Amino acid sequence: MSVPGPFRIVDKLQALGTDISRESLRYHRHRVLVSKEFTFDAAHHLHAYDGKCKNLHGHTYKVVFGLSGFVNEIGLALDFGDIKDIWKERIEPYVDHRYLNETLPLMNTTAENMVVWLYEQMDAALNKEPYADRCEGGRVEFVRLYETPTSYAEARREWMCS
Repeated sequence: MSVPGPFRIVDKLQALGTDISRESLRYHRHRVLVSKEFTFDAAHHLHAYDGKCKNLHGHTYKVVFGLSGFVNEIGLALDFGDIKDIWKERIEPYVDHRYLNETLPLMNTTAENMVVWLYEQMDAALNKEPYADRCEGGRVEFVRLYETPTSYAEARREWMCS
């Protein structure tokens, strides 16, 4: 590996088969974590709670998925596009611009309950086609749900599996 010189525009793009072999695309065989975050707006209220959250109100939520897997023959563990597809198809329709008390399973819509539901949805998707075949050892490591910019709940694989 050569030390990079001063900034310059490349003369030509590296070509597979000429400048790099297919065998070199996988640099290692370690498990790695990839992370993707999404935001959604939703309304909810809490039951059996004696505070202002007992009233109908809304949040701009942020959810962060930490997923891990072993890299495949081209060096990808999980494709960010696949993670986005899972979000768009299996999760977002239930949460974005929704009344969560109505669209989620029967539960008190606390961040603590919702983060477990989010974990379960992503975990189930990673274990089904077509995603199960695309990622060797793909699994959810953590899900973090921000209810406000400074307050979040988290579910971790080691807690969910015990």
